Amino acid sequence: MPLAAQIVFALLMPALILYGVRRVKVLEFVGATLLCYIVGILLANLPVPIDEAVSMRTSEAAVLLAIPLLLFSTDFVRWLRLARPTVLSFILALASVLVVATAGSVVFAAHVPEAQKLAGMFVGVYTGGTANMSAIGLALGVQEEVFIMVNAADVVMGGLYLIFLFTVAQRLLLKFAPPFKPAPANEAPQQSQEGAKARPAVEAGDVGRPAAEAGDVGRPSTGGLLSRAGQAGAALALSAAVVAVSVGVSLAVTGGLDQTLILLLLTTLSIAGSFVSRIRNLRGAFETGNYLLLVFCVAIGTIADLGRLGGTPYIFGYCAFVLVGTVVLHYALAARLGIDADTIIITSTAAVYSPAFVGPVAAALKNREVIVSGITTGLVGFAVGNYLGLALAYLLMG
Repeated sequence: MPLAAQIVFALLMPALILYGVRRVKVLEFVGATLLCYIVGILLANLPVPIDEAVSMRTSEAAVLLAIPLLLFSTDFVRWLRLARPTVLSFILALASVLVVATAGSVVFAAHVPEAQKLAGMFVGVYTGGTANMSAIGLALGVQEEVFIMVNAADVVMGGLYLIFLFTVAQRLLLKFAPPFKPAPANEAPQQSQEGAKARPAVEAGDVGRPAAEAGDVGRPSTGGLLSRAGQAGAALALSAAVVAVSVGVSLAVTGGLDQTLILLLLTTLSIAGSFVSRIRNLRGAFETGNYLLLVFCVAIGTIADLGRLGGTPYIFGYCAFVLVGTVVLHYALAARLGIDADTIIITSTAAVYSPAFVGPVAAALKNREVIVSGITTGLVGFAVGNYLGLALAYLLMG
């Protein structure tokens, strides 16, 4: 495939998929994120020449621009006011992946190259999504071949866990955890009254929609389509400025492109921007960031040659060990503390995947009350995953 055609494919395919998601019920249920992965993976496994370097550079650029756009929209103070079980369950999810990834780095150290770095990548992906894994892998300088194999393993394991979430997760967990208790009729679900006034609950029609739509819940209306496009453009320009500043500081401090420093600066500056209300309320910032993540999903999918899994059983085993171990430990701890089944499942979804999967899983649970907290939790995970993943990797590397 010609280089230009490959880039255009990654940039435009998400738009086509979003068009289909809004009009076909089955595609709406599957969700745009998963469909973008599937399309990319199908292309990777067809007899079509793919320049993996182009796919990697496209995915890296998309991630770097998406991180500020998504974090700008996050109200971290409001997240702390969510119902206690939601916050506690998510903290348990973070603790679980840190423990299991650390254990995995020891178990697989003799068989997996750069096992300590991969532990950091697994922490990133299972606290905020695949974009975190890519950013951390880039920051740690993980070999491209290893990254491709890890991504392929994660696609397989992530797909299997998603099927579990859509089918038997709720019924199984209800054997050990209490059922979800709906909020009183006069309260917005899982929000304080102050938060309810500022941001209304998700409408019923949002259940099952991609986060690019559902994630816009409650943002103040500031005008029509032109105004929205203008604000989205301003947010994108601000995101590019954050990337430029991060790169500039790295060049000034280290004399080169220190990927770890760039990622930490990028995340920190983006979180700082979220505390400025005019930045946090920019219309279209969240959707633009989500679109860039869909571009990332298509691009990263095109390097996921599933045929490589046969030659990397230990990497696949490492990925399975971390994901299964994290989910089991999180479920066990949360159930032990009396957290309800739906909250456990939705916070696990937010951590292991991203906000884009919260809507479809909430639809499978038949519980729209968990959507707002799930999306917010997913964005918080997207932010802290970079810090936690890098910290664990450097700690393990000594």
